[in-house]
Amino acid sequence: MKTLKDKVVVITGAGSGIGRALAINCAKRGSLLALSDVNEIGLAETRDLAVAAGAAKVRTDKLDVADRAAFEAYAKAVIKDFGRVNVVINNAGVALAGDFVDLELTDIDWILGINLFGVIHGTKFFLPAIIESGDGHVVNISSLFGLVSMPGQSAYNASKYAVRGLTEALREEMLIAGNKVGVTAVHPGGIKTAIARNARTSAKEDAAATAKLFDEVLARTTPESAAETIVKGILKNQARVLVGLDAHAIHNFGKFTGSKYQDIIALGAKRVMPKKI
Repeated sequence: MKTLKDKVVVITGAGSGIGRALAINCAKRGSLLALSDVNEIGLAETRDLAVAAGAAKVRTDKLDVADRAAFEAYAKAVIKDFGRVNVVINNAGVALAGDFVDLELTDIDWILGINLFGVIHGTKFFLPAIIESGDGHVVNISSLFGLVSMPGQSAYNASKYAVRGLTEALREEMLIAGNKVGVTAVHPGGIKTAIARNARTSAKEDAAATAKLFDEVLARTTPESAAETIVKGILKNQARVLVGLDAHAIHNFGKFTGSKYQDIIALGAKRVMPKKI
């Protein structure tokens, strides 16, 4: 795929953050947009910004990506409305902080439903149309934590590692089949979004302190910069896109130290992670 002009681009989690920035970036490039989010107010704001940025057509829908039946109906409606789909960006995601021993199973179900099954649904329901388009791309947002693991992020790590595995296998399958479909796994580092402030935590976590650590220390990259990096990755058909200097640094650190990185991170985490309640 050499251009996004006149391409139908589907973006989940478009009501804020990276999703909104992607919508605006694609709008400036002349894309037709199908945007969804559970936050209808944020979604309406994104729609207005995308229209102002030059999007030829913008469709918005309230969608819970974890709801399989709703997602399947949504995909059918989008394909019928636009007549085709070229790109799906499975961006919707949430966070859950806390040591695994303290997490509730209902919260683990919640994060896997959105972060993993939301990606599975978006990929599965749009893939036939993307293949049929003859010039398509699947983009799944994993995380830096889909490359290295962090304490207090076990469920989040699980969801993002799974997204990485799914995406890399799908790319291989598309290559074997000779389909003109690019597949990209995106691994952002700390992005200046509300994900930490909207996260769930275990009962023993200090939610405010955890969010403050992310917002003031870890989040280094703007959503706009992240979106530009992702779009360039699509146009270059990159298999893996790392977003942010922190993503590159920690990924290389993990490769250099091997499994020993786990011991090193555990030692460092004691100094920076918020105290338990």
